[in-house]
Amino acid sequence: MRLVRNLLALIGLLALVALGAAILAFEPYVNKARSLDDSALGVYAGVARTILTTGDAMQALVYQRRVAPGRGAGDVERALEETAAELGLQSLGTLAVQREIQQRTGKVFPLLQVYLFCDPDLANDLIRHNPGMATYLPCRVTLYEDARGGLWVMTPNLDLLLHGSRPLPIALQERATGLQAKLREMVDRAAGTDDPQGTEARTEQNVVGFTS
Repeated sequence: MRLVRNLLALIGLLALVALGAAILAFEPYVNKARSLDDSALGVYAGVARTILTTGDAMQALVYQRRVAPGRGAGDVERALEETAAELGLQSLGTLAVQREIQQRTGKVFPLLQVYLFCDPDLANDLIRHNPGMATYLPCRVTLYEDARGGLWVMTPNLDLLLHGSRPLPIALQERATGLQAKLREMVDRAAGTDDPQGTEARTEQNVVGFTS
């Protein structure tokens, strides 16, 4: 009986030591977490959940829609240009990635086009606030063809940029959040869907063949 009591006491002591060590190790980070945007922990939890569910980190970093049946690349492109003009975003041109790859390799490559858009005033203010934000500019919307010939439209998910660190100044955050809403509206309208359920995940079968 004494041996059992001693073992239980030892286990309790080790547990207390481990708890103390954990508190000492994470306490500085807990304090720093208090300075983050109120939505930061939820954003990180959502990213982790998406990665664990899909096994693909890119799924957490993009907002995408499958193009509705009957719509072609021309329909998508016209919708993007029209919606951008309606929402006050400046078009900076298109990168026909598949054409460049075909010219360089001589091999057929699935449709992959990147459309560039910009809100110059907001871009200026974001970069002045944090030069690293320039890596997300200009705003991009991508149209691509999967291995089954289906078309998808996607844009970067800006949640981490907007809410994953210390809060942006309120006025700047409101404008940047508005920009994300515009980009998602462009994707939805270009895809021909009003589905509000969020990002659709690509399956492994969709991805296979895309980079071939």
